[in-house]
Amino acid sequence: MIINLTKDTFQKEVLESDVPVLVDFWAPWCGHCINLAPTIDQIAEEYDGKVKVCKLNTDDEQEIALQYGIMSLPTVAKFENGEIKAKTMGALPKAALIAQLGL
Repeated sequence: MIINLTKDTFQKEVLESDVPVLVDFWAPWCGHCINLAPTIDQIAEEYDGKVKVCKLNTDDEQEIALQYGIMSLPTVAKFENGEIKAKTMGALPKAALIAQLGL
């Protein structure tokens, strides 16, 4: 299951999570973000129960994107204990995304 984040849910779902959280920072106009979406869906299914997978629309939540220095889309960040532990940029193949994020 993928959770769509807002400024009202980010703290609880990401920063206070007991499990690692992947956040897909994306925007609806971003072609590479759209291309990456099926890969994010697959990771959410394959890692269910081990990793929480979330999406954050940077158009709707610009403040959070700025807070974490998201300058390129798509960016996928792995949060653990409220901090970014790994980050990727671009529409990477699934194997590369998993390897770079340390899943």
